[in-house]
Amino acid sequence: MKRNLSAGALALTIGVFGAGFAQAAEIRLAPEDGTDKLIEAFIMVEEGDTILLGPGRWDLADGLVLDADGVTVRGAGAEETVLSFKGQTGSGEGLLVTSDDVVLEDFAVEDTKGDGIKSKGSDVITFRNLRVEWTGGPDEKNGAYGVYPVSSRNVLIEGVTVRGASDAGIYVGQSQDIVVRNSLAEFNVAGIEIENCYRADV
Repeated sequence: MKRNLSAGALALTIGVFGAGFAQAAEIRLAPEDGTDKLIEAFIMVEEGDTILLGPGRWDLADGLVLDADGVTVRGAGAEETVLSFKGQTGSGEGLLVTSDDVVLEDFAVEDTKGDGIKSKGSDVITFRNLRVEWTGGPDEKNGAYGVYPVSSRNVLIEGVTVRGASDAGIYVGQSQDIVVRNSLAEFNVAGIEIENCYRADV
């Protein structure tokens, strides 16, 4: 099933996956669709869906929350798809994930007031080919953590770049079964920090 919000309409096609039918949807968005469509997609996404973010920049005033299991959020590349929170009014995260079996890949989060991308209580979460950056450079007023899984299990962080966090670029806390690889943390107060965790491989 495909859901095309950019056209403002629902286009449905049913595909066969393995032996049965799947209800997963692809939600395709472009910046010209506006931030309301993006926020709506994160609220309405269902288990197994994929949110596909086209190239360009979204300017967001509020953070995004993902609480559906089995969701993939995929951009067109960490330099191509940018979620900018420079005008964020609150002090929360750019993106907060509270669900399981989530993949976040190929996009950037910039200039959040709080942490860049945070997962809390997630089981099986992948952060891949992401960029989290405070574009004004290091500053004590920047958000504390760039990529921040906490109380999570089965965490994979790979191909991630974080710049300018006022604490740790990549921070994993109170979690277990973690792999961090092929990632870059620079111009943060601390680079990569693993605290109160079990079975971490960096």
